[in-house]
Amino acid sequence: ALLMITLGIIISTLTVTSANHWLTAWLGLELNMISILPVITKQKHPRSTEAATKYFLTQAMASALLLFSSTLNAWQTGSWDITQLNNKLSCILMISALTMKMGAAPAHFWLPEVLQGSTLTTTLLITTWQKIAPITLLYMISNHIQSNILLPIGLLSILVGGWGGINQTQLRKMMAYSSIAHLGWTMTVISIAPNIALTNIIIYMAISTPFFLLLTSSSSKTLQTMTTTWAHAPTATIIMMLLLLSMAGLPPLTGFTPKLLILDKLVMHKLTPAATTMAILSLLSLTFYLRTMYLLASTTSPTTTQSTTLWRLKPNYYQITTILTPIALFNITILPALLT
Repeated sequence: ALLMITLGIIISTLTVTSANHWLTAWLGLELNMISILPVITKQKHPRSTEAATKYFLTQAMASALLLFSSTLNAWQTGSWDITQLNNKLSCILMISALTMKMGAAPAHFWLPEVLQGSTLTTTLLITTWQKIAPITLLYMISNHIQSNILLPIGLLSILVGGWGGINQTQLRKMMAYSSIAHLGWTMTVISIAPNIALTNIIIYMAISTPFFLLLTSSSSKTLQTMTTTWAHAPTATIIMMLLLLSMAGLPPLTGFTPKLLILDKLVMHKLTPAATTMAILSLLSLTFYLRTMYLLASTTSPTTTQSTTLWRLKPNYYQITTILTPIALFNITILPALLT
């Protein structure tokens, strides 16, 4: 059963990324949704059932909207080709559908709830792998999208991602808002420089994957339980602190690279007010990343923690973490190559 589900998730995403026809893309997205539902409901708990129901309803609505948009475009232009989305109404409807699919603001309400009802591994899957298909479709139609549609969506996502994350004590919800903020950065630039938008989302995935795996191996689900990780695994704690700073986009870490490129492109296209707003709004996200980092660092020896240490099981994720951590922290060296 696990093999079938894994194959379903991989094949469906590959179907969407290699699709040329809107119906093939729709079919891939539907298969993807059906494949991930058993993964969310794996825990026999009302929260996971609720999460799966919310996920199913939002994804089904988004799929219906996507199908309606592509049908309308085919009716008007006679083409089912993904890259030929020439009808303006179809284009707006398609952006709405894909925004809902990946959980960017203002259609983000399902994401924190679904992640809170899932395990950390499932959360990682939803925030990384599940974003590939809708981002690919957005990338393929990017030449038909006007930046004045995507720019407000992106700015709103950065605002919501920062504002929503500040108040969270649950790590999964905090990471959901972090995901919304990173999607915002991608959305703002995808119509101007799609390659940089793709670079941004790939780097976000490279940073969040080792972070989630380290959370899983230390059984941390709330900010309070994170205070006990230092005594349990000092090296993992230092890496987590660096990953948080990288996610916040502080130089010279990897997370800074795409943000700099995005701001550079926006200024080049005379969108300096939008670039300034994004830079200021990213301080909201920086607040909760720094708070989490402070909690990790504040209990280092000789300071003692007031929390009880959890019984921790250690899943063997260290190979993946070891490979991805250097990429997630130190790719500032490729910045000159990206800028040229």
